[in-house]
Amino acid sequence: MENKTIITIIRWLVILAMPFFLGLGGIRAIIAWDYPAWEYQRIPSDQFGFSDTERLELARATLDYLQRPSPANEVIYLLEDLRLPGTNDPLYNSGEISHMIDVKNVADVFTRVVWLTGVIVLAGLAFLLARPSTRPEGYRAIFGGGLATTAVLLVIGLFILIGWNTFFVQFHELLFPPGTWTFYYTDSLIRLFPEQFWFDVGVLVSGGVFVAGLVVTALGYFLRKMGA
Repeated sequence: MENKTIITIIRWLVILAMPFFLGLGGIRAIIAWDYPAWEYQRIPSDQFGFSDTERLELARATLDYLQRPSPANEVIYLLEDLRLPGTNDPLYNSGEISHMIDVKNVADVFTRVVWLTGVIVLAGLAFLLARPSTRPEGYRAIFGGGLATTAVLLVIGLFILIGWNTFFVQFHELLFPPGTWTFYYTDSLIRLFPEQFWFDVGVLVSGGVFVAGLVVTALGYFLRKMGA
């Protein structure tokens, strides 16, 4: 006979891990996808001199740095070596370089959380769904995880749409030291990744993960109905 306490713990671990797995997985997917090639068709060109081709190449080089598996201090040279087009001047100043080290450190933590929560979700569901006696708990975990994801992303999505400026500030204040993430409009980071860029990222990620949560919720609901 299965230990009901252990089964309940596993079910709740799956439910609680699901929003992190899907949500942070969505952020990592944006970094891995050639998102600037799509986004730059939607927002105005750089007003300070980058051609569309130059901006896309520099944005791709920046995202390549974020995707490297090595720690930030080992691969930051990839950004330090970038130059303003047609000059020998560095693309990023010292403040921007420092911030990008912080950004990669956060992105790497997100990656580890995605892997950890992915293992919890997949291994937990595999355990619960493997035996007929615990399968209903697996269906409940799928339904509950999808519902939790949908609820969390609904709140975040509404926050983005209604109070974007507050969300943007609070998000950065939570993840980065105060005063280290603000730059001039003429700085390369803002020219490559303006605020509209991040607003669209927020809408796309929150909307996509919200839909994924709805799909998972519906799957869990129908599995529960079929198994009843």
